[in-house]
Amino acid sequence: MSEDSQRLVTIERTGAGRFTATNVRGGTIGFGTGSDSAGGTDFTPVELLLAAIGGCTAADVDVATGRHAEPAQFTVTVTGDKISDDFGNRMTDLAVTFSVTFPDGASGDRARTILPRAVAVSHDRLCTVSRTIEIGTPVTVTVTDA
Repeated sequence: MSEDSQRLVTIERTGAGRFTATNVRGGTIGFGTGSDSAGGTDFTPVELLLAAIGGCTAADVDVATGRHAEPAQFTVTVTGDKISDDFGNRMTDLAVTFSVTFPDGASGDRARTILPRAVAVSHDRLCTVSRTIEIGTPVTVTVTDA
């Protein structure tokens, strides 16, 4: 793997059931178990997975359609069922739903026309997150001395 292809985040525990992920550019996002003393509003790791799926394809679609028109409304909803079975805990029935509207006029018409294709191309080829999930990629886990 080259340095250009490798991605990295570091996760640090910040409290009981609470963590912060930091990327190499210094960006951070907090998350947790969803049952902290602050009311459980933190995203859980499963919700971050759903957000990653939706965010990845949303970014692809936004680039493709945004060349033609600024959307009046752009919402992506990602759902799935968390189950536990013989394979362990996992998500099933993942679904991504786009609700996008564009203004009236020729540029909005062009954006509306390419929207379905942009969604399909993102799903079938471009979105690294959903492609990785659909194809299935092994995850290696190790423990090192701190």
